[in-house]
Amino acid sequence: MKNSGGKPRAGAVRKSKKGAQVGTGGHGRKALEGRGPTPKAEDREYHVAYKNKQLRERAAAKAELRGGRDGAPRGASGAARRAKTGDESEIVTGRNSVLEALRAAIPASTLYIAARVEMDDRMKEILSIATGRAIPVLEVMRPELDRLAGRDAVHQGVALKVPPYEYAHPGELLDLTLRKGQTPLFVALDGITDPRNLGAIIRSTAAFGGQGVIVPQRRSVGMTASAWKTSAGAAARTPVAMASNLTATLKEFKKAGVFVLGLDGGGDTSLPGLSFADRPVVIVVGSEGKGLSRLVTETCDAVVSIPISASTESLNAGIAASVTLYEISKLRAEAKAATR
Repeated sequence: MKNSGGKPRAGAVRKSKKGAQVGTGGHGRKALEGRGPTPKAEDREYHVAYKNKQLRERAAAKAELRGGRDGAPRGASGAARRAKTGDESEIVTGRNSVLEALRAAIPASTLYIAARVEMDDRMKEILSIATGRAIPVLEVMRPELDRLAGRDAVHQGVALKVPPYEYAHPGELLDLTLRKGQTPLFVALDGITDPRNLGAIIRSTAAFGGQGVIVPQRRSVGMTASAWKTSAGAAARTPVAMASNLTATLKEFKKAGVFVLGLDGGGDTSLPGLSFADRPVVIVVGSEGKGLSRLVTETCDAVVSIPISASTESLNAGIAASVTLYEISKLRAEAKAATR
């Protein structure tokens, strides 16, 4: 630029060994502006939060594809397929639970190993599977592992970070069991809030030939790290389904020919008998304090109680379910033997 006298404005040219040169006119000004704010962790491709976000989006897309026109999953009750609250990962602790989760190919994101942990056959297999699947293995000090596992968890020197539990759908779980030619045996929980009871029931269901456990969407325990731990790895093999309305789900099961058997301290003291053994069954377990809710009780085909000593007030939900599952499996074995 030139001033009114026709001379170049001061600073409009720069001098060098090559002589005067015209300035850049601010072309390099953008280099001083920086790259803007740092992207969120879930938007950075190399960050674990980004990978977790991708997993959630793919799972949501799958759930939407399975749904009807309104986008809800199909089946008896329209229950949500994903975890009930939040999208935070769970920490599975304990050698049996971690090993079974890895054997089941659950999409784990990180394996944590305590420094100087004692190696046994389970630990060797855990490390072998994790390295074979390219799961990051981090060696941490025990206080850090204690923090990850939680105050009440016994981690045995190993923990596995897994995505939020993906629940099965009750109706689809029943259909799958029937297509396999199996006699359905499920356990439904009514008002159970202790994750250790859920873990114990999952373990017993797997032990006595059941195909799954059903939990309500509200006022009920879900699949937490404590439930994983108590199940001793059975949660990796036995699906847990979520019902948005337990009473409606039980009614749909009844329409499909499933016998609904409730457990309550005020019920009959004996199972229906051998004629009942070869039928599809769903056992409904109430909370230790309140028992079965009124609507669920009215939906049951039969309500039974387990005879116990008068000196014992009651059995907890996990033990009551285990005893009933054992009795049903025994009745089925006897019925099968009688037909030979």
